[in-house]
Amino acid sequence: MYKDLILGMLRAGIFGFGGGPSVIPLIRHEAVTKYKWMDNEEFGDVLAIANTLPGPIATKIAAYLGYRQKGTVGAIVGVLAHILPTCLAMVFLFSFISILSHSPIITSMISAVVPVIAVMLGLMAYEFGEKAMKGLGIYVGIGLTIVCLILLQTFSIHPGIVVLVFLTYGAFHFKLKEKFIHKKERGQ
Repeated sequence: MYKDLILGMLRAGIFGFGGGPSVIPLIRHEAVTKYKWMDNEEFGDVLAIANTLPGPIATKIAAYLGYRQKGTVGAIVGVLAHILPTCLAMVFLFSFISILSHSPIITSMISAVVPVIAVMLGLMAYEFGEKAMKGLGIYVGIGLTIVCLILLQTFSIHPGIVVLVFLTYGAFHFKLKEKFIHKKERGQ
């Protein structure tokens, strides 16, 4: 019945805080314990498959449960019932913030959060850079950082394309490094 599907996914969407992985036990409770749509072993299999696919895991499982119960329409209903509470909460909170955006209290709160976010992003960038230097070496790491800055700032290449280029390079870096070292050893 659509009613059970809607109620189950609404409960998981309303009470699930912290992202997809934290919602999985709630969805499992609805699917395995409450409505008995599947057994625990099958839910584990579905979870494993959902983890291998791209995208938010909770919505993939909601779509699967809906599809299993009512076909394609069930999948759409399951996903909408799961994401609706979050969507409505975001619209409400955004409206609330927009109304109070000129309030000195809200402005102060936002101003207080900006430095914290900047520090967190800086720390994350430092940790990524540190890992890159360990894997690539200091000279290659600095060189690739400069190339990245030039591509982004001088040529205004979209950051997604730059990331894709560097991911592709990273996939072949160690093979290239191994060939270079092997060729250097043969030359000596």
